[in-house]
Amino acid sequence: MKIRFGVSLGSGPAASPTELADLVDRLEAAGVDSLWFSELVYDDAVDPVVGMAYALARTTKLKVGTSVAILPGRHPVLVAKQLASLAALAPKRVLPVFGLRSALPAERDAFVVPDGSRGAVFDEALAMLRAALRSDGDDFTGEFFSARSMAVGPRAARPVDIWLGGSAPSAFRRIGRLADGWLGSFLTPEEARRGREAIEVAAAEAGRAVEADHYGINVAVAENGLSDDVVAAVRARRPDVDPAELVADGWPALHRMIDGYVGAGLTKFVIRPTGGTRAVDFVDRFASELLPREN
Repeated sequence: MKIRFGVSLGSGPAASPTELADLVDRLEAAGVDSLWFSELVYDDAVDPVVGMAYALARTTKLKVGTSVAILPGRHPVLVAKQLASLAALAPKRVLPVFGLRSALPAERDAFVVPDGSRGAVFDEALAMLRAALRSDGDDFTGEFFSARSMAVGPRAARPVDIWLGGSAPSAFRRIGRLADGWLGSFLTPEEARRGREAIEVAAAEAGRAVEADHYGINVAVAENGLSDDVVAAVRARRPDVDPAELVADGWPALHRMIDGYVGAGLTKFVIRPTGGTRAVDFVDRFASELLPREN
């Protein structure tokens, strides 16, 4: 199975639009596999779709993805049009990953869904998104969405794969039933193993399978040590786990974590700098540390 490493912008200085051109050029020149844009509305980070289009236009090899974009609250046909357009402009270089809701409470109101229905909306949106990418004039009628004569173009011989994030049991069931892959986050290697196994079970129950190399993880590395701010942020999200098990305290720790994730059956890695590191300064070290581990 192919082990691949990509760079995530995340938030803060690493995601500054003023650095994006230099960052994209450095990633392409270094032969880095992929660049990932986070969904951050109240932040200076570039919008994921805009960022992907910009990066694809400057490169010929670099793949781009979202880590992760929120689907419930967007109309799936319009999302399908964006993905189809990007995939036509840069075949095999578009890697969408969608999630249920923003991790930031303040931003959740930007993605409007009926109260108590977010999971159901997500399921239907995924079904409609897939239908729209494949349809040649079909109608779609659901509880939350409907469309007539869907014919989204440009049509690809094979629509882009749709990956999902998430770490709850319901997320694993959804991924097994509806997704082409999984990008987890804030999970230990053993938790990631159990997540992969749960997805495999759910997929088998649905009469389908997720490809063995379509399991990944988003991991942060603190090049200058775990700051108090990083520790506090991790503990706010996962108070039950030592922050050093979820954020790598330097490159040697990251390698040990990667070994654990590979042993758990994960092969795709999205690595983001934390602690204020500029993304353009991160690329050279990333390339020297991680590209030799690809196969």
